Amino acid sequence: MKKHAFQDCYPEELSHCYGCGKNNNDGHQLKSYWQHIDENDLLASTTVAHFTPADIFTAIPGFVYGGMTASLIDCHGTGSASAMAYLAQKREMGSLPALRFVTGALNISYLAPTPQGVELELIGRFSQVKDRKIIVDITLSANNVICSKGQVIAVLMPESMSPTK
Repeated sequence: MKKHAFQDCYPEELSHCYGCGKNNNDGHQLKSYWQHIDENDLLASTTVAHFTPADIFTAIPGFVYGGMTASLIDCHGTGSASAMAYLAQKREMGSLPALRFVTGALNISYLAPTPQGVELELIGRFSQVKDRKIIVDITLSANNVICSKGQVIAVLMPESMSPTK
């Protein structure tokens, strides 16, 4: 099985997100992947992403700005939701019609300062999977220390957001 980032499977017209869009040269270009797939218990499946923030995302010297970590949790959550929707429907990621999810709600808890200059790891776990709503719980760690936790309530992108409408 070839490993593709979830975000690289988005249709071209839906790949401009600042956090994860492959067509946004100024953005973060976050890439999310399956860490573990359990087809017998979808809620046991997990996702992973790695990212090292640039120095411009400094809160105070030596530490990452909290808004940056929130944006990573947000984009890893919606990407994970999209991948889960395809998995739940037993469809190939990226097949049409597109299953693109957007943020319905985002809740972040900051547990420890996030150090600058190290790779961050995001792990996504699913707590609810429905056709139009998927809830993803995410931890963001640095040096094996959980710095923040987030919950993304991702909803299927409404047609009114489609660039072709």
